[in-house]
Amino acid sequence: MTTAAAEPVITQAMIDAYDEYTHLTLDRRRFMEQLTRLAGSGAAAAAIVPLLAANPARAAIVAEDDPRVKGEDITYPGSGGEMKGYLVEPADRSGKLGAVIVIHENRGLNPHIRDVARRVALEGFVALAPDFMSPLGGTPEDEDKVRELFATLDPAQVAANAVATVAFLKGYKDGNGKVGAVGFCWGGGAVNTLAVNSPDLSAGVAYYGMQPKPDDVPKIKAALLLHYAGLDARTNAGIDAFKKALDAAHVEYTVYVYEGANHAFNNDTSAARYDKKAADLAWGRTVAFLKEKLA
Repeated sequence: MTTAAAEPVITQAMIDAYDEYTHLTLDRRRFMEQLTRLAGSGAAAAAIVPLLAANPARAAIVAEDDPRVKGEDITYPGSGGEMKGYLVEPADRSGKLGAVIVIHENRGLNPHIRDVARRVALEGFVALAPDFMSPLGGTPEDEDKVRELFATLDPAQVAANAVATVAFLKGYKDGNGKVGAVGFCWGGGAVNTLAVNSPDLSAGVAYYGMQPKPDDVPKIKAALLLHYAGLDARTNAGIDAFKKALDAAHVEYTVYVYEGANHAFNNDTSAARYDKKAADLAWGRTVAFLKEKLA
């Protein structure tokens, strides 16, 4: 009789190593060497990697063909060229709706972020998930290729294209003229940067996003909702300075720290880091905030 293999044990040190690999300077070879030491063998490390990484094959929470929403791939004017994006609206829309920009992680516009855009639309918004890799030809399917290309993105161009996305949605025929943004990881930082650069942004929700420079904070006109993971020491190092600058500039904001949760806790395609309790709580707060600010 055969018995099922035990689920690999994933430690915080492994999650931290993966975070360093995906966000900082650790290359894949060094990451696998470090993970092998932590796991005890190469075979154990190989079994753990898929649990740490996002799995695009995991089922969407809102299916692409869900009859409650209608989505389409579009192009629209960016700052210096055409932007690609995924636009979703409630199928039973009546009247004009607030619009929400859904900003992807450092993996580009992938199936998970498209799913999040559909979730936003189901809450009664026009949702647009831009592909900020559009200037490079769009998001490749190969995640390793995404990683290589992402490092070449021009931050100034990203910010300008985000501002252009606000302008597009502000004048969108089904929108009510109010625009918010929600972003995750790299996208959380992009929301904060967008808030600095666009006085037309009404509301910004940043999930574990890097903070802008304190000197730029007085430019922020949008109300902010800031979600952080308690175990995300790298990102959390900037919270206190950000709060101090927000207070000094009299910016409306709320900060939540989800104790025991890891960076990327909202991403349900990553088995090791997803935290359903924290994700559900943060999502409920996000939806309520956007409904209040974009009505």
